[in-house]
Amino acid sequence: MINNIIFDFDGVLVDSEIIVGKAFSKYLADQNIFFTEKEFSQTYAGNKTINVVSELSSRFNIKNKDIFFKDIMSIANNIYRNELTATSGIKEFLNTIQHKKLIGSNSSKERIIRGLEKVCLNKFFDYKEIFSFDMVEKPKPYPDVFQAAVEVSGIEPKDTIIIEDSVVGVQAGVAANMGVIGFTVGGHWVGRSSQSLRDAGSFAVASSCEELIDIINGL
Repeated sequence: MINNIIFDFDGVLVDSEIIVGKAFSKYLADQNIFFTEKEFSQTYAGNKTINVVSELSSRFNIKNKDIFFKDIMSIANNIYRNELTATSGIKEFLNTIQHKKLIGSNSSKERIIRGLEKVCLNKFFDYKEIFSFDMVEKPKPYPDVFQAAVEVSGIEPKDTIIIEDSVVGVQAGVAANMGVIGFTVGGHWVGRSSQSLRDAGSFAVASSCEELIDIINGL
């Protein structure tokens, strides 16, 4: 029986992956480099921003990674403050389920808390059960953040599922020996196939919160 759900944050609870993609597209356009939000979604969604900066610096021969990272964070944080929304249907979903709710994310804990408060989802989560990359040694696709959630909260992996929207997140969940449901409600999934999430190891994929409820009720 499934008693616990660990949620990824970006792209699962809040529709933020598209915001990061927009920030990279805007910054690179100012450098006369063509890079679309769709390409970000397909290739880099779910990864830590600093790692994306490193990869794109090499790809586009950007010399100063520190300035690149600082500027991206400034643009993204401004969009985040003004445009962040909850993913479609997630508030009703959280109201409906009776499971223990945790978060395991490649974002920082401070950013997660700010985001939850911004979209009024903070009431659903105990801040002690929010686990972030800055609390563990290695980020996703390593399983550290999910293992920390299990160890600190005392939950059983066999009684737990993870909801993820990215390949690296699914890989991390599988590596942590927990079942993972792919979730493609975020704006960064528009026009994309969910097959990559299945290939990464998710046992099911939901394209809406209604589908997610049906999958969970069937477990």
